[in-house]
Amino acid sequence: MPAVFWGVISLVLFHSVAYADSRLDRILAEQVVRVCIWPEYYGITYRDSRTQTLSGIDYDMANALGDDLGVEVEWVDSSFATLIDDVNADRCDVAMFAIGITPERVEYLRFTEPHLASDIYAITTKSNRRIREWADIDRDGVVVAVVKGTLHEPVMRDKLRHATLAVFANPFAREQEVQSGRADVFMTDYPYSQRMLATVDWARLIEPSETYHITPYAYALQDGDAIWYERMQRFVADIKQDGRLEASAQRHNLLPLIID
Repeated sequence: MPAVFWGVISLVLFHSVAYADSRLDRILAEQVVRVCIWPEYYGITYRDSRTQTLSGIDYDMANALGDDLGVEVEWVDSSFATLIDDVNADRCDVAMFAIGITPERVEYLRFTEPHLASDIYAITTKSNRRIREWADIDRDGVVVAVVKGTLHEPVMRDKLRHATLAVFANPFAREQEVQSGRADVFMTDYPYSQRMLATVDWARLIEPSETYHITPYAYALQDGDAIWYERMQRFVADIKQDGRLEASAQRHNLLPLIID
């Protein structure tokens, strides 16, 4: 048969196999999309400890994704420390908890276009006399706490020249160190800083005097599935254009973080 005929057959077979192998095909067949969340992320994907209900902008957007696909949403608890393993071990189809796009993560994950962005903020105690303003943070004798696996770990490791960096396994250990006085500040982003101000009486926010380190946030997927990636890209474009992202950001007091 002519070479052109076999070329057409090969092309058809390639697209058929690509679609059959796509995560999107499985999601539609099983009628469920598995979404990794970090349920301690106030304003993003936060689980109330009393009611066990979820709320936040990316909780809203995950439900919007389920609606667009016509499937149920299955929530998979994750964290920044386990994010890469959870996505690449196929524990979820997409991670949706305002994940900062960093060089370290880009090596292992594929990101959609960003939908949010935040600078870095610091939380100290109301009683801490050493830290009054942003310039007081990077001084000799100051202990700066961060959580392992978050974007704040490599950023602060690179930026600090005089202060001591302390890395902790989870945010609660980091907060306890600051509250106890063993650390002076912990670094976080805007949404989590608002959680601290809303839920504890000892926290004081230190804002950078000028832009410090803006990080774009996006949704993270396993690399290698072009069809699922393009569907998620279209979803992000849709929620920006039709107002769903803006409406959710307004509900959760995150309007300044939206990226058009």
